[in-house]
Amino acid sequence: MSTKVVYAIVRAGGHQEKVSVGDFITLDRVPVAAGGTIELPALLLVDGDKVTSDSNELSKVKVTAEVVENYRGGKIVIQKYKNKTGYKKRQGFRAALTKVKVTSIA
Repeated sequence: MSTKVVYAIVRAGGHQEKVSVGDFITLDRVPVAAGGTIELPALLLVDGDKVTSDSNELSKVKVTAEVVENYRGGKIVIQKYKNKTGYKKRQGFRAALTKVKVTSIA
């Protein structure tokens, strides 16, 4: 007895992510408040043994996700140093991120 596996490859914030219903993914900041929904464009759909990659059929596929929270990622410290010249530079960066939960693939 085999179970039917349904997942999609979506474009999300400049990346491609493999998602199925119930998955949590992290994207670059999306201008939607927590509790709102977004729609992610599908690039590939796998429904059991059937694989759909045709752009005409994928235009009908809707991958919706609910925004769980907007937050900032961990601090990344960038340090530059050149020996014997007295040059050193320190800079920090924190990415603005959004955590979403995939609610449906239709």
